[in-house]
Amino acid sequence: MSVKVHEPRRGKWKIPVIIAVVIAAVCLIGAGVVMKDSGGVSVADGSVKINVEEGAGSASVADMLSEEGIIKYPLVFRVQAKLGGYDGKFQPGTATIEDGMSYSQILDLLVTDSRDVTKITIPEGYEIKQIAQKLDEAGIVGWQDFYAALNPDDYDYDFLKGLPQRDGVMEGYLFPATYEIPEGADAHYIIDLMLAAFDSQFTDEYKARAQSLGLTVDQVVTMASIVEREAGSSSEMAKVAGVFYNRRNSGMKFQSCATVQYILHERKPTLSIADTKIDSPYNTYIYPDFPIGPICNPGIDSIRAALYPEATDAYYFVVGKDGSHVFSTTYEDHLAAMNGADPAVSVDGSAIENQDSLKQ
Repeated sequence: MSVKVHEPRRGKWKIPVIIAVVIAAVCLIGAGVVMKDSGGVSVADGSVKINVEEGAGSASVADMLSEEGIIKYPLVFRVQAKLGGYDGKFQPGTATIEDGMSYSQILDLLVTDSRDVTKITIPEGYEIKQIAQKLDEAGIVGWQDFYAALNPDDYDYDFLKGLPQRDGVMEGYLFPATYEIPEGADAHYIIDLMLAAFDSQFTDEYKARAQSLGLTVDQVVTMASIVEREAGSSSEMAKVAGVFYNRRNSGMKFQSCATVQYILHERKPTLSIADTKIDSPYNTYIYPDFPIGPICNPGIDSIRAALYPEATDAYYFVVGKDGSHVFSTTYEDHLAAMNGADPAVSVDGSAIENQDSLKQ
C-alpha cells in the first residue's frame, strides 16, 4: 500500500504571515514613536509655562498639555497618571515644562507643591488687612480678590462654623507662618492654605483643653490675639494671659488698648478718652468679657498662653523703661509702677490720657 503525502499549501499562509509581520512592524514603530515622546517631549522654545487649575484630574491635564503642543499622546499620559497614582494629586498653580522632560518627570513636577513658588512670611499678630496688603505688594494676589474670598462658607473647617457676624469674620484663623505660594494660585487657595495650617496647629489636645476651661475655640483664639498684641515677648505671654483671665473672673472689664487700636485701624501710641468710649463690640473698655472676635492672627506661642495661662495674682501691667512689663496686684501698686514706666508707652502697651479710667 502506498501513502500519498500532501505538500503544505504555502500559498494560502503567505499572505496572513506578511500581514502579521507588517502589523507587528507598525506596532513596534508606533510604540517606538510613543515611547520616544513619553520619554522626552519636544518644547520648541526650550521651556513653556502651564497653569494647572485647582482640582484638575489627569484627563483635563492631559488635554491641556496636548492642546499646548507639549505631548502628542494624551491617552498614554493618562494611563501613566492612573497607573502611577498621580491622578487626583495635581497641585494648582504654574509649572515650567522643560524640553526633553519625560511624561514621568512631568507628572512628578505636577504633583509637587514647591514648583514656581513665591515664598512669603506672614508675621505673628498681622491683621487680615495687613496680610491682604502684603500679598498684593508681593504680586501674589490682589487685596480685593483676597477680601472677596474671605467667606467662611467656602471652606470646610469645623472651627469656622457658627462664628458670629462681625467685621473680619475669619480674623484669627489665617495662621502666621512662611508659605510657598505656587505661581498662579488664587486667593481661595492661599486662604485655604492658611486655614489648613491653623487646623494642624490647633490640635486635639488644645481642643480638649479649651473645653476644660469652659471656652470655645473662638474665645481661645480671641484671648490669644489680645495676648499677641499686648505681650512684649513670648516669655511674658502666659502671665499676660493670666492677668486678663483674672480680670474676667473678677468681673472687671478687659480694658485692652489693643482692642481699641483694632477699632481705630491703627496702632496709636496714645489713646484718647474718646477713643476708649467708641461704641463697638470690640471695645473692651465698654463691654465686659471677650470682644466679639479676635483682633489679629495669633501665633502658636500666644495660643498656648491662652490655653495654659500662668497662675498669678496680678491684675495690672505696665511697660517699664527696659521694655519688659511690670505686673501689679493692686491699683495702688500699679500707679507706683507707672511712675517708673516708659512715659511713651504705658498701660497695657499704650498710653491713655487719663489712667484713672482703668480703676474699675
